[in-house]
Amino acid sequence: MMSTANTEKAYFATGCFWGAERRFWQLDGVTETSVGYMGGVRPSPSYEQVCTGVTGHAEMVEVTFDPTKVSYQRLLEEFWTMHDPTSLNKQGGDIGTQYRSAIYTTTDAQMETALASKAAYQSALTAEGIGEIVSEILPADGVTYWLAEEYHQKYLAKNPNGYDCHSSTGVAYPNSQLTN
Repeated sequence: MMSTANTEKAYFATGCFWGAERRFWQLDGVTETSVGYMGGVRPSPSYEQVCTGVTGHAEMVEVTFDPTKVSYQRLLEEFWTMHDPTSLNKQGGDIGTQYRSAIYTTTDAQMETALASKAAYQSALTAEGIGEIVSEILPADGVTYWLAEEYHQKYLAKNPNGYDCHSSTGVAYPNSQLTN
């Protein structure tokens, strides 16, 4: 799973990062994943600090992908449907700002695609009587991605029966790009 010159990075927060990382690493075209922290104020935060909520960081998955093999749109479809983006600062039993829903974009094109995908998914949710999406969509420029401790990396590969921690709305993404 080495990075090549033809890759992009994407950042997603969907609550606990273990299950999200596995969902992304299983997609064809994803060349690397890691978990870490973004969006807070404390440099080099530890997991214990992030869990208290005082750092302001979200549990984040960094996804390196080959856009000729998997589109950013496809990653977004996975993001929207793997968790409940209408749940503010919690996912299931995981409660706190570190479990917020967020997308950090690395290009203007990613920002445009993320905003359009949010509108499309919101329409699907509204049609099902589900509330407003509360996910942050922000540029990654100037926001440091702090790599989480080694024991969190590929956690569910090391602990296959570990806590996956995802809840979802149960609403499919409209007109999903099932392959690319």
